[in-house]
Amino acid sequence: MAAFGGAMVTVSEVRVSPDLSVAKVFVSIFPSEKQGPVMQILQEGNKALRGELGHLVAKQFRIVPELIFILDTTLDYAEHIEELLKK
Repeated sequence: MAAFGGAMVTVSEVRVSPDLSVAKVFVSIFPSEKQGPVMQILQEGNKALRGELGHLVAKQFRIVPELIFILDTTLDYAEHIEELLKK
């Protein structure tokens, strides 16, 4: 388990390629000020996370997908729209 400096990290969606070789992992990070540092932690720990995933799914999958972390800004966008509507 990685330390994210008090940020809350949520996996909002995972899209796996048809051949199961790539998994795009969409993450939502709160508070938004910590998005940069948390994304950096995820990128730096990518190999370890993929290794852990490999241990968990070794008997189910022939290959362990490459993990690509993508920042999900849906909540920030919704909050922005809400602020505009309040004005």
